[in-house]
Amino acid sequence: MPKLKTHKSASKRILVTPTGKQLKRAAGQDHFNARERGNTKMNKRRDIQLSRATSKMIKTLMPYA
Repeated sequence: MPKLKTHKSASKRILVTPTGKQLKRAAGQDHFNARERGNTKMNKRRDIQLSRATSKMIKTLMPYA
C-alpha cells in the first residue's frame, strides 16, 4: 500500500500535542485589535482546541500526526 500524503496547509496551521489534542490559532488577531475589549484580546492570544467532528476530518488530512 502506498504512503499517504500529508495536507501541507493543514499541517502548518494545526498543532497536534503529544496527548493527541489538536490546537489552532485564534482567528482575527492580525489587525484592528485596538477596538477590542481586553478580554477579547486575551482570548485571541490563546490557542483554540478543535472540536471532535473537526479533529476527525483533520486526522484524514494529517495521517502521520
